[in-house]
Amino acid sequence: MSEALAQGPLTPCAGGLRLALRLTPKAGRDGVSGVVAEADGSLVVKASVTAVPEDGKANAALLKLLSRQWKLPRSSLAVVHGQTDRRKVIEISGEPALLTPRLVAWVDSLPRL
Repeated sequence: MSEALAQGPLTPCAGGLRLALRLTPKAGRDGVSGVVAEADGSLVVKASVTAVPEDGKANAALLKLLSRQWKLPRSSLAVVHGQTDRRKVIEISGEPALLTPRLVAWVDSLPRL
């Protein structure tokens, strides 16, 4: 089993997967920089967006960024925890058998920071 599912930022849920993420708003560019260990030892994906954290603009920019990277419809992504926090949980709706290999490969390809 991949580290991304065993102890990493991806976890299975009913109807899809969840991704633990740390977002930096008001950054110089939009992007995903890698996987980082938090103070509690959990692994999260580190992302940044140029949007400001007002009225959900940074969350919307994040979901747009992820939907483009994963080539998934924006409507299949939602912030389920951390609407106003830097630590977020993104739910990716879809068939787990199709999503899991694709997103595990994506997480595994990210650098460890």
